[in-house]
Amino acid sequence: MQNNNLKNILAQAQKPGRFSVMSKKVLKRLFDSSGKHSQAENMAWLKSHCSSFEAIAQRLDADLWQESTQYAVALEKHADVILKDIEFDLGGGGGYPFLYFITRYLKPEIVVETGVAAGFSSHAFLSAIAANATGSLYSSDFPYFRLPRPERYIGIVVPESLKSNWSLYLEGDEVNLPKIFQQVNQVDIFHYDSDKSYSGRELAMTQAKSKMSSMGIILMDDIQDNSYFYDYIENNQPPAWHVFEFRGKYIGLIGDLKKSDP
Repeated sequence: MQNNNLKNILAQAQKPGRFSVMSKKVLKRLFDSSGKHSQAENMAWLKSHCSSFEAIAQRLDADLWQESTQYAVALEKHADVILKDIEFDLGGGGGYPFLYFITRYLKPEIVVETGVAAGFSSHAFLSAIAANATGSLYSSDFPYFRLPRPERYIGIVVPESLKSNWSLYLEGDEVNLPKIFQQVNQVDIFHYDSDKSYSGRELAMTQAKSKMSSMGIILMDDIQDNSYFYDYIENNQPPAWHVFEFRGKYIGLIGDLKKSDP
């Protein structure tokens, strides 16, 4: 297995631009900041500020939340069929019932996400965009360099029927995000679920903030990994923000879920 991993890593490293991204990922794991607060402090803060997304969604649109939960069940069944014969762990989906609901509810024109993996979040965004009959998704990812031919697994649960509104970039956030942000005037939903390092989050947020629309929503997955989200809220004091829990992990949301008047 280790020999196969090394072979796959070397194969990816030979592709233009990928060795630099791979090297930075390794260095971040060894030397990156964990934030101003300890892991225990961060977890205590997340738990004390955690809200029920279901309760919020029910207040906003109970029928749409029911649609979202039904969608989530269908996605899980669809994904199980596709992933059951794949020997590698491609990771789970990040809060896809929430993502579907938010996209259906706010009807964004431009959604940008980082981190695709098997494609649960991409499927949620694209399904909601299709149901809304408006919007486009721009996704940034980088192949799992320990796997053989890893590009084939990125977004594997997304069917061809949903891909017409999807632009997928595979050279890592440092390369992908500037390209994406040059192509769009503003972003209505930004979903961060890629490089979980403190510096990776900081880099992406710095770029995304200047592109967010006036009613834009920022979502960040796995905020229990370091105190970036806690620090951001503490330092910037945004007027509206939430913390949610999904299957033992935490999601941060910055922005107001209430729709503006038409």
